[in-house]
Amino acid sequence: MPHRSLSRAAMLAALALSPAAFAAEKPTIVLVHGAFADASSWNGVVDILQKDGYTVVAAANPLRSVATDAVYIGDVLAGIKAPVVLVGHSYGGSVITEAAEGHDNVKSLVYVSAFSPEVGETAAGLSGKFPGSTLGPALAPPVPLSGGDKDLYVQQDKFPAQFAGDVPLKAAKVMAAEQRPITAGALNEAETAAAWKHIPSWHIYGTKDKNIPPESMKFMAERAKSRKTVVVDGASHVVMVSHPKQVAQLIEAAAKGE
Repeated sequence: MPHRSLSRAAMLAALALSPAAFAAEKPTIVLVHGAFADASSWNGVVDILQKDGYTVVAAANPLRSVATDAVYIGDVLAGIKAPVVLVGHSYGGSVITEAAEGHDNVKSLVYVSAFSPEVGETAAGLSGKFPGSTLGPALAPPVPLSGGDKDLYVQQDKFPAQFAGDVPLKAAKVMAAEQRPITAGALNEAETAAAWKHIPSWHIYGTKDKNIPPESMKFMAERAKSRKTVVVDGASHVVMVSHPKQVAQLIEAAAKGE
């Protein structure tokens, strides 16, 4: 009997040290894509995070309005019974900034080439706060919607240079074909909450971003008192596609509070 008890104790100790048990102690990473993209833009980052033992949810951001998108992501957060690191790319930053409000399980915010607006600010306004964005001329003619708003797309032939200049051309063309539109209303909708004021944030962006001027992202990171800001030399707007390792490393730093 003593031998059996000892074996059981050894088995429990081994189980406690197992990868599955270790993963259970880690926060869940929720990734929110931005305009003209979809959840597949996180593929490289997801692969690294999963290998490192994190549970990852790459949510399908509706891209309809800041308010309704934030409600949708908030519902995703409410369904997770674990601490969360909430990550947003581009317009997804506007969404997580509002969605995190009222969800105590969100412990960290990570902005990846993203907006981190103050209350009353818009994505469009922040894009124009500093010179450098060339998104406007790259957009296709707006597509009228039955509800009165308009859907915006990036012209496919301009997408690689505008959106993904450091991504292999073949892959960038696939991204162009798969892009999801955002409403004009969403980009011009004022923020109603600024979760970065009370939730610590981490920021990463590239020096060759043509959608959001790097100077604008620097301004927002400094305003949010970013715990750590990583600037990737030569990276485009989709830094998570071209530099997934650096993005994943920052997310893991946020998960550890580093």
